[in-house]
Amino acid sequence: MKVVLREDVDKLGLRGEVVDVARGYARNFLMPRKLAEPATHARVKELEKVNARRALSEAQSFEQAQEIAQRLGQAELRFDVKAGETGVLFGSVTQTNLADAIWDKLKVRVDRRKIGMDEPLKRIGRYQVPIELFADVTVETRVLVVPEGGELPPEEELQAIEEAEAAEAAAEEARAEEEHAVAEAAIEEEIAADEAVEASEAEAEAQEAEAEPEPAPEESQDSN
Repeated sequence: MKVVLREDVDKLGLRGEVVDVARGYARNFLMPRKLAEPATHARVKELEKVNARRALSEAQSFEQAQEIAQRLGQAELRFDVKAGETGVLFGSVTQTNLADAIWDKLKVRVDRRKIGMDEPLKRIGRYQVPIELFADVTVETRVLVVPEGGELPPEEELQAIEEAEAAEAAAEEARAEEEHAVAEAAIEEEIAADEAVEASEAEAEAQEAEAEPEPAPEESQDSN
């Protein structure tokens, strides 16, 4: 089923893109959460016109791209977002969010698909995000993801929080692996015990068969 994404969806696509998904996924997850809408012919045509207009505002030459790169290199994009005590966001900052912020602040259009983010930003921090503007023209833009109503702590504190979380995640993974190994060992012991019982029973049956006397052959009667 083809749908138009109304928001960026991790590992699926960006807002405004037409994607093909399973009907159940669309009807039971994407549409109820207002993340997508049916890709009707009229809606797709409308999106094509919007994308064509946006493309006209993007860099059209190497020289123009260099000029835009200079502006983006000096810019700083700030996002005030809701976050937990450990700095993890209640949501994320996506490629579309960055493209919208660049337009709002600098009135410059960039291709969201050329914003170098492997995945959305999901925790507070200071980031350098690469953006490809044209062939051989790429610029890194400073991005601040700040807890709503507060300010970013020093970089050392952010790094310490991240390292503590990584250590906790590693410990949790180690515990899970240990539990898995114990469970596997228990299963192997149970299988070995069952096999030993089966072998013992088979041996006993074989001994019983050997101990049974063979039936005496019947004497043949000669007919007179």
